[in-house]
Amino acid sequence: MVEAIINASLRNRFMVLVLTAVLLGWGIHAVRNIPLDAIPDLSDVQVIVKTSFPGQAPQVVEDQVTYPMTTAMLSVPKATTVRGYSFFGDSYVYVIFEDGTDPYWARSRVLEYLNQVSAQLPAAAVPALGPDATGVGWIYEYALTDRSGGHDLAELRSLQDWFLKFELQTVPGVSEVATIGGMVRQYQVVIDPNRLRAYNLPLAKVKKAIQMSNQEVGGSVIEMAEAEYMVRATGYISEPRDLASVVVAISDSGTPVQLSDIAEIKTGPQMRRGIAELDGEGEVVGGIVVMRYGENAMSVIEAVRK
Repeated sequence: MVEAIINASLRNRFMVLVLTAVLLGWGIHAVRNIPLDAIPDLSDVQVIVKTSFPGQAPQVVEDQVTYPMTTAMLSVPKATTVRGYSFFGDSYVYVIFEDGTDPYWARSRVLEYLNQVSAQLPAAAVPALGPDATGVGWIYEYALTDRSGGHDLAELRSLQDWFLKFELQTVPGVSEVATIGGMVRQYQVVIDPNRLRAYNLPLAKVKKAIQMSNQEVGGSVIEMAEAEYMVRATGYISEPRDLASVVVAISDSGTPVQLSDIAEIKTGPQMRRGIAELDGEGEVVGGIVVMRYGENAMSVIEAVRK
């Protein structure tokens, strides 16, 4: 058998050389394009559903969000395991599928069942699918620091959330860019209970007045001199003094009661439940780049660094 193969190769030397060249080129191409990662991806096909339910205790989150979600996901086709976890203000549901299941087919099925169960959730509960990534998709970390001392953590967090994050999400192969650390800037309304009582105002009315003031309304169009003009009422809150001028009620004498009459309006950080540090030298704002299913980790990391 071996002698026959050798004789055939000697008689067809040109074809052997061509076949060798083809295999060599194929091998070089495969080596250059093979996906590289630090560890092999042996994770299951899974879809994560995160539901934010701000301010609620874990037991409330379990009863009103996690339990309805997990029972609904048990019927998802090809799902083998459904796990639910309840934390303060957050619910996580993990749906694990059979081996070989297409991850995007799995996400579409979970989204279908999620739409069905959303009507059973509280109005304040907001569910969302996790990134289309695997359990080992965390490929890159970075930190924003200001060694000049000219920017605080709130400014660095705003730079990360509104500029750098969106730029990195446009990189091919990036599924999500998560932000950690820093301070989220917010407008804070500190209500004085004594003033609230003096004006005989319930807290719910103040909250509703703020919500109704932070919106825009369209009023169709008007026609003047053979031209149409759009009617628009601009009411978005863009700075603290806009909040201060919000009318929450009318007094018995007919005088408008503004928000500044019953509360102090200021800019401050959102309450934090964790921080990010770099080399023990102090707080920083960090970012985590998560890779999409089936991408080459080395190529994505190089693209992120550029």
